[in-house]
Amino acid sequence: MRLVMPGCVSHVRSVPALRVLVLLLAMALYLSMGATVFQAIEGPVEKAREDRVEMAKSNFLRDHPCVSDADLEALLDVVITASNQGVSGSRNVSAGPNWTFGQSLFFASTVVTTIGYGHVTPLSKPGKMFCMAYALLGIPLTLVLLSALVERLLLPATAMLRALNSSLGHLYRPFTIRLVHLSIIVLMLVVFFLVIPAGVFSAIEPEWDYLDSFYYCFISLTTIGLGDYIPGDYPDQMYRPLYKVATTFYLLLGLTFLMLTLTVFYDIPQLNLSSVFSSMKLDDDPEKMRLSGSGGIPGYGIGGLMMRDDYNHHDQRRSVVHIRPHLDDSPSPEDTTPVHARDLRVQ
Repeated sequence: MRLVMPGCVSHVRSVPALRVLVLLLAMALYLSMGATVFQAIEGPVEKAREDRVEMAKSNFLRDHPCVSDADLEALLDVVITASNQGVSGSRNVSAGPNWTFGQSLFFASTVVTTIGYGHVTPLSKPGKMFCMAYALLGIPLTLVLLSALVERLLLPATAMLRALNSSLGHLYRPFTIRLVHLSIIVLMLVVFFLVIPAGVFSAIEPEWDYLDSFYYCFISLTTIGLGDYIPGDYPDQMYRPLYKVATTFYLLLGLTFLMLTLTVFYDIPQLNLSSVFSSMKLDDDPEKMRLSGSGGIPGYGIGGLMMRDDYNHHDQRRSVVHIRPHLDDSPSPEDTTPVHARDLRVQ
């Protein structure tokens, strides 16, 4: 349900029902396709593992006739339940307790970032109650922190876009320059937060190959958090608390840069498909335009960078960068353009 303030009804446009229906059908088709592929790929692997487990149980009961099938099943239930809660039932495992400070810090980070691996969970009722209260306050706080960090990272990102406009503005259209800028940001994300960390994890974790490590980095930074790969849980892991703390900082930095990448992506109007299904247009809502910092000027870009192109002319003229002289450093009260971008307009 959308709440509309009095006097703003004229700014709201209802989304055509056909568009929503198409989106729902596309999502249903995508989910069905994913289910079919996962079933085809993982089904045979699961069946093979089930057969191995059944064979191992049969061999154990054959070699130990004094143990009944019911007793073995009861033992397995206890071990599996403990394992799902992060407690190992193997005597040869010496990974240490799950609730040291380093381990607890890692768990707290997975809660407030909504990654939620699920391999270690609170076991007591007070712990579960505290976890809910902690997440209720921690998740918004984390979003505020990440947003603040992204806002700071937008400064060098805007400077990069300025440099690209200055050097390529007379050769290429604004959309092309935006794509080059986005490609650079995505490349930095992939290299510094996926490729390199995956190599580090594969070198530290004895049972992870490079694909497993890359898979872990991707699943974690996208906050999917399946929990099938957890760093530092291998038996006899050296410097395990320090390793967990370092992984926590990696996750926070990675999530910040991922948010920056998404911000740059959604700031390109041609790539923001969500506007097709939005029930409120930006140019129809002055308050929304003011909050977005556009100042009512079309083509508002990342960090206040203005990129306007005259598409109404048949010659499709190239964009030219003009630097506005600093005649007065004091901004007008109506000027909502960020300070770091007031000196540049692309016309």
